[in-house]
Amino acid sequence: MPVHCRLSVAFILGALASFGPSAARGEVRLASVFSDNAVLQRGRPIPVWGWCEAGETVTVEFRGHRVRTTSANGRWVVRLPRQDAGGPDSLTVRGHSQTTTLTNILVGEVWVCSGQSNMEWPLGRSENSKADIDASANPRIRLFTVPKLKADAPVDDVKSHWELCNPESVPGFSAVAYYFGAALEKARQVPIGLIHTSWGGSPAEVWMRPDVLAGDPDFKRSIIDGFAQRLPAFEASLVAWEKEAADLKAQGKKPAKQKPSIGWKPSELYHGMITPIVPYAIAGAIWYQGESNAGRAQEYSRLFPAMIRNWRRDWDQGSFPFLAVQLAPWDKGRKRSPEQITAAPGDSDWAELREAQLLATKVLPRVGMAVITDVGDKDDIHPVKKKPVGERLALAARAIAYRERIVASGPEFVRMSVSRSQARLTFTHVGKGLEAHGGALTGFQICGSDRGWVWADARIEGRHVIVSSPKVPKPIAVRYGWSDFPVVNLFNIDGLPATPFRSDNFPMITAPRKP
Repeated sequence: MPVHCRLSVAFILGALASFGPSAARGEVRLASVFSDNAVLQRGRPIPVWGWCEAGETVTVEFRGHRVRTTSANGRWVVRLPRQDAGGPDSLTVRGHSQTTTLTNILVGEVWVCSGQSNMEWPLGRSENSKADIDASANPRIRLFTVPKLKADAPVDDVKSHWELCNPESVPGFSAVAYYFGAALEKARQVPIGLIHTSWGGSPAEVWMRPDVLAGDPDFKRSIIDGFAQRLPAFEASLVAWEKEAADLKAQGKKPAKQKPSIGWKPSELYHGMITPIVPYAIAGAIWYQGESNAGRAQEYSRLFPAMIRNWRRDWDQGSFPFLAVQLAPWDKGRKRSPEQITAAPGDSDWAELREAQLLATKVLPRVGMAVITDVGDKDDIHPVKKKPVGERLALAARAIAYRERIVASGPEFVRMSVSRSQARLTFTHVGKGLEAHGGALTGFQICGSDRGWVWADARIEGRHVIVSSPKVPKPIAVRYGWSDFPVVNLFNIDGLPATPFRSDNFPMITAPRKP
């Protein structure tokens, strides 16, 4: 049997053995996302589902409401009517010969928290987190972690349960998700449920349905067909490794080389870590990912919005809020000095990925972004300052999801006008005004018709920024923060940093090569 077939069978059989939908005779089983201490979403119908024998009648009771259904093909689902925030309450599920009662159930705001390693990064390893961990006990915040699982086909359920938020449960939980939830609970004064589902190093395409990828010619060619083209070489290297490992084992030795890996398979985390929680009623999603797609920023400018649409269609809750974190500054481990970093302007695939993330907020409704140019780590892709990240996501949620009239974003470039040798930049989200942190403005570059970028002088003039350079008498374009590790300091007076941007539409270095 080919290696990829063996992998598929192993994934599918393992998933079915552990999480399959079948229930023992007479048993009525709930999906694991329904457990004691759960938070249910307020203000919208609440799907509740599980498994039992085909044709069995199942009744769900909550807050005096009773909903009944008959299972089809062993699966059942009911929808409870909209509820107001509060609790605790009990939820009871009755079958022909079995009753299950869940206790300490709250109704409030439920958020999915997903992405790669910076979302996965635990609170216990974050900067100055000890005091926050010690003070984390809050009965109104509940945590649910989706176990890591790669799967070749959609998985029905996972082994997990809701936990109370306290010093025992939060150290290993996502720091960004925790700080987001704590800030939101404080601001909104309602229960908060956080569903954490992330995996370090994962690219966006593993969090998407295969038919969504296959339905786009570009994604099919670069992602699906690209994976298929790598498969034969992987299979051959794996067979050779297995033979060598067997021979060495017979000699009492261990392989010198690591076992070959084909890398990420499209859709495998969507199958294993998203489908089990759909269609749990939610308020929205927060997302910290992009590092693994940075070399493909132009593709990501379409891939990321496609992923958001994918999730919104599957949850069938309309355009629920989707809030992303823009990539943090990072110098890719080059160990350069500050003088070397700022020696000369240049192209940057990370800057292009940041632009692709920002684009999603323009092409889709109710998409927000937290800018973190001030909390990166030059020498570490995992900056440990996670509290500002979570709190800025909470600001975005308050503005987008809950329509609070607050300043929730830093300045965003809108347009440029040129007068003689000066470029005048206009911004939105200025709040109380613009300011430079720590001295004169930095991080601006300018070019003329030769497209030769040079560092520029920049100053704040009211609610605008004026950019110029004696080397560029007739400017045509301006960029800001356009580097892997941008050294920038433009903020609004409300304390939020400006997003990096460019006024030009010059060709991107991450544009796919023409065949």
